[in-house]
Amino acid sequence: MTPDQIAQVRSSFAKVAPIAEPAATLFYGRLFEIAPEVRGLFKADMAEQGRKLMTTLAVVVNGLDNLPALMPAVNALARKHVGYGVTAAHYVPVGAALLWTLEQGLGEAFTPEVRDGWTQAYTTLSGAMIAAAEASPAAAS
Repeated sequence: MTPDQIAQVRSSFAKVAPIAEPAATLFYGRLFEIAPEVRGLFKADMAEQGRKLMTTLAVVVNGLDNLPALMPAVNALARKHVGYGVTAAHYVPVGAALLWTLEQGLGEAFTPEVRDGWTQAYTTLSGAMIAAAEASPAAAS
């Protein structure tokens, strides 16, 4: 990611963080609308799930300028998701729901540059998660 993309992601996330709870609700609503088959993967309280989502996004956003340091946590998260039944195909609707949610939450501030930054961040991290998941012993079973 370029420094400008990282800056776009960080500045836009700073605007989303104050509305974390409704943003998470929007995200999961959209995800279940476009990929209803994933609803069964979520067994926990959705409010708690939303808090986990926003906390994870904050960690990722803060670590974008040092991806090598972030990767162990990303890889561990990927392996954990394998245990939940997440497959590589699930990452596409998650990315779409994330971008849609950001667009809803940011309105006019969701510029093409902001979209590009988030798309690059998501593509980079989801690619790493898919690779880690596929290399996981749990994925082979």
